[in-house]
Amino acid sequence: MLVGIGTDIVKVARFAQMQEAFVQRVFSVQEQAYMRGKHFVTAAGLFAAKEAVAKALGTGFSGFFPCDVEILHSPQGKPYVRLHNKAARAARRRARGRYNLCVSISHTDEDAVAFAALTKR
Repeated sequence: MLVGIGTDIVKVARFAQMQEAFVQRVFSVQEQAYMRGKHFVTAAGLFAAKEAVAKALGTGFSGFFPCDVEILHSPQGKPYVRLHNKAARAARRRARGRYNLCVSISHTDEDAVAFAALTKR
């Protein structure tokens, strides 16, 4: 059963000059490793996905941090979500128990967009 959806779109150019403090505050160590050597459109997509997940949880980033929403990738490149701390608790509360989170990310040279769906297991 679908219990939450979220979408977000960001301007890619905003991520061209990311400061190290921002990167460390927003992205996990694994996300930072994934972004290393890639175009900054990757960071824009990850950030849009984090925002979309926060919206699907129905909270925005109220009560937890962007780094509590981790966007990882399968060996085939498919993005998936791992929640930590208060973000995971928010998902369990919204789904009233066990949950699944799906995320999709896309971009052009100018914009990155992401969609997230939270379902009850």
